[in-house]
Amino acid sequence: MYPWGDARPYHSYAAYCRRTFGRPIQKLPVDGGFTCPNRDGTVGHGGCSFCSNEAFTPAYCDPRRTVRQQVDDAIAFHRRGFPAGTGFLVYFQSYSNTYAPLERLQRLFGEALACPGVAGIVVGTRPDCVDAAKLDYLADLARRTYVCVEYGIESTSDATLRTIDRGHDFAAARRAVEATAARSVAVGAHFILGLPDESDTELLDRTRIINALPLATVKFHQLQFVEGTRMTDLYDAEPARFRRWTAAEYVDLTAEILRRLRPDIAVERIAGQTPPRIRCRRPWGNLRGDALWRMLEKRLVEKNAHQGEFFVSSQR
Repeated sequence: MYPWGDARPYHSYAAYCRRTFGRPIQKLPVDGGFTCPNRDGTVGHGGCSFCSNEAFTPAYCDPRRTVRQQVDDAIAFHRRGFPAGTGFLVYFQSYSNTYAPLERLQRLFGEALACPGVAGIVVGTRPDCVDAAKLDYLADLARRTYVCVEYGIESTSDATLRTIDRGHDFAAARRAVEATAARSVAVGAHFILGLPDESDTELLDRTRIINALPLATVKFHQLQFVEGTRMTDLYDAEPARFRRWTAAEYVDLTAEILRRLRPDIAVERIAGQTPPRIRCRRPWGNLRGDALWRMLEKRLVEKNAHQGEFFVSSQR
């Protein structure tokens, strides 16, 4: 048994939820009808160069339906996979879910928390879409229920953030994460592996920067080339700028990242899967996410290693 209360050699999100809630937890994505400042002209137009919202939004998410209706649809969609006593986190996933007046956030988040069986909310957003008033509101909610703000950071390199048309620098991400955590609100972060011009060595070294952030959870996934995005056009024009891994190479890299990752950070994802309805260049094929997790665990066992080993030893 590892320090995070799990027999797995990495700090799994399941272990984090068992410790936090004392029962199994299922996240239920909903679409609150938000947009993004990188789409409406406030920061830019067209969004980040890699972004295809369809690639990660379940088909039952529909902003024309109420949050309660979407939650009911999600529970019905997943019902067979829920063990008895499962609690739910309503996950505001699509686009930037704090990019609206505070009154709208209060209405939508309040509606989610009023749904039966809901143990809290997870709010996906950009670092440049929060302010003191919104964070104070989320902090007030967090004193009564579980709240996690999940920031899309993607890279700690300002050069990369400019390349992918992100519209903010890493300093903005650091400020948002620190301001959120200072209010005792759980913070998650999302990073993409394989962005242009980023080497394996740089990705491993970057873990030191991630460890310095007050994060509760983290997601990693490989860059995916979805048809119709500017990132796919860039890959077609300049493929040498991209690092492409086999599944085995990717698992080796992820294992080394986890060895360096602060052991109290729960790892929610190590790879992404594009739905079959979305055309994607060179996806993982038939290798599902759970197979990658098994490969990762096996690789860590083969190394006689576990999450945080490198971090812990380097601190001694």
